[in-house]
Amino acid sequence: MIDTNLKRLRKTYKYTQEEVAENIGVSRQAVAKWENGETIPDINHCIALAELYNLTLDDLVNRPGGQKDAGSPSKGKHVFGTVKVGDRGQIVIPKRAREIFNICPCDILFVLGDEAQGIALAKHDDLMHFAEAVFKAKEMKED
Repeated sequence: MIDTNLKRLRKTYKYTQEEVAENIGVSRQAVAKWENGETIPDINHCIALAELYNLTLDDLVNRPGGQKDAGSPSKGKHVFGTVKVGDRGQIVIPKRAREIFNICPCDILFVLGDEAQGIALAKHDDLMHFAEAVFKAKEMKED
C-alpha cells in the first residue's frame, strides 16, 4: 500500500520524483522504485516522507492514499499536530511550522480569537502592514 500512497501523495502535492528525492536526501531512482513497489523506504526515509506530506507514519503506510480522513491536505494547508499548553499558558510552535512561516526568536505574534472557530496567530508586522493597507484603501474610497 505504501507504493500507491507515495505515488498519489506526490501527485497531489504536485511534486516531481526529483523534488521528493531532494527533499528527503535520496536519488530519483529510489523514489521511482518505491512508487513502483520494487523496494520500500527504510524507517528513516518513511519518517522524512511523512513529514514532507504532513502525515503520521501510520497514515503514510496504512491508510489508502495516505489519507488522514476524507482527503489529502491541499497545497499550502498544514496540520502540525498537537502542542501542550504549559502551566503558565505557553506553547511551543512546532519546528516545521516555524520554518514554513519564517517565525524566528524575538518575533512578535498577534493572537486572534473567535469562540466559534478558534485561535489564530499572525506576525505582528504582517498584520500591521495589512491594517495600514485597509485604512489607506478606506481613505482613498472616501475621497
